[in-house]
Amino acid sequence: MKPVLLACFGIWFLSTGAARALAQPSAQQKVIIDTDIGDDIDDAFAVGLALSSPELKILGITSAWGDTELRSRMVDRLLCETGRSDIPVKTGIKTASKATFSQEAWARAGKLRSHGDAVDFLLEQIRKNPGEITLIAIAPLTNIGAAIDRDPGTFKKLKRVVLMGGSVRRGYDEFGLAVARPPEAEYNMAMDPAAAQKLFGFGVPVYMMPLDSTQLKLDEVRRAMLSTVSTPLTDSLQVLTAEWQRMTHQTTPTMFDVVAVAYAVNPELCPATPLHIEVDDAGNTRERPGDANVHVCLNSDSDRFFQFLMPRLLEQKLHGDSVCVAP
Repeated sequence: MKPVLLACFGIWFLSTGAARALAQPSAQQKVIIDTDIGDDIDDAFAVGLALSSPELKILGITSAWGDTELRSRMVDRLLCETGRSDIPVKTGIKTASKATFSQEAWARAGKLRSHGDAVDFLLEQIRKNPGEITLIAIAPLTNIGAAIDRDPGTFKKLKRVVLMGGSVRRGYDEFGLAVARPPEAEYNMAMDPAAAQKLFGFGVPVYMMPLDSTQLKLDEVRRAMLSTVSTPLTDSLQVLTAEWQRMTHQTTPTMFDVVAVAYAVNPELCPATPLHIEVDDAGNTRERPGDANVHVCLNSDSDRFFQFLMPRLLEQKLHGDSVCVAP
C-alpha cells in the first residue's frame, strides 16, 4: 500500500474508536443467518461482519437457493478458516439456479461433511428461544416460506426478520448514477415471490434493506485496506473477491447483504420507516396505502457504514487452529 494511503488509513482507523466498537457487549443478540453465499461476493462479507461483531450470538448459518449443499460446504470452510467451527451449518432446500457460483473452487476445496436440514433447524431453535431470535435473511426466501408452511405457530415466535431484498423507490444502479433507475424486481424477491408474499403477510416483524439503501460500493481504496493486515478473514475475503472478479468480470463489490447484518447490529446505520409493502407475483415490492407491515430503510450513509464495517473486518480474531481444506 502507498505510504500516504497507509497513513490516512491509520488515522481513520484510530479515529473510529475501533477498540471501543469491538468491546464485548454485556448481552448478545441471538441470530440465525440464511444465505446464498457463493454467487455474489457480498454474502461472504456479510458473514465476515457477523463473525466480527461480538454483539451477535450466531446460533447457526443456513444455506439457501441453488446448490445448497455446496453453499454449506463453503460456509464450513469460512467458519473453519476463522476459527468458528463451533457454529452449526445446515443445508436448505435445493433449487434450480441460473446464477454463477463464482466462488465454487474455494468452496470445493473445503472438507466435505454432512449437514442437517435448515428448515428443521430454524424451527427447533425458535422453539428453544421463543421471542429471542433475529433471522438475518440474505437470500431468496425459500427456506423461510417452507418454515412458515411447516410450522406457522413456531415461526410466529421469531423476534424479527432482517432481510436484504426488494426495491421500493430505486432500482439497480450498477454505476452509481445520479439519476437512479426506477424500482424493479430485486433478485432475492424475484427468485421466490411466493415465499416473500407469505412472510410479508404473516405478521412477524420484518425489517427490509432494499436496493434503495444497500448499493454501497467497496471501492479500490477500501479493498486495499484488507491487504494492510493478514488474518484468516481478510485473507479469505481477498481470495474470494478475486475469484468473484475473475468469474463474473466485475471489479467493485456491492455490499447489498452486508447492510442487513450491519442493521441487525446497529439499527442507527440505516433508519427504517414503517410502510405497507405488497409483493407481486414477479417479485416487485410495491409501496401501497394501508397499515405498515414492514420497516424499510430507504437511505443509508455510505461513509458511516464503511467506518463501521472496515475496522471490524480488519480486527476479527482467530478462535483456534484447524485444518480447513480437503486432502
